[in-house]
Amino acid sequence: MANADLPAAAQAGARTINVEVAYARPDVQVILPLELPAGSTLEQAIHASGILERFPEIDLNVNKVSVYGKLAKLDQILRARDRVEINRPLIADPRQARKQRAGQQVKAGG
Repeated sequence: MANADLPAAAQAGARTINVEVAYARPDVQVILPLELPAGSTLEQAIHASGILERFPEIDLNVNKVSVYGKLAKLDQILRARDRVEINRPLIADPRQARKQRAGQQVKAGG
């Protein structure tokens, strides 16, 4: 039985690659190792990992994804040893947060 979610080369028994799918919340972090057919995409790795069932708050229409911290698209083809990271939405603008922290440090020190 062919799996429509996998590339044709993968269904034909082509070589496999090892990748990881990672997701972190303040209370828990997971890195799930996977063996996938060569030619698999980020989206296929995410689905194959089962992480969407484990963390129902993940919405691939909202959450950005990256490979080793570099933003990527869901249709990007993975390479061996890639780590797919599912990013949580930002709760604050990082630049504004840095300014606030810097302002607090100046007040505390002066």
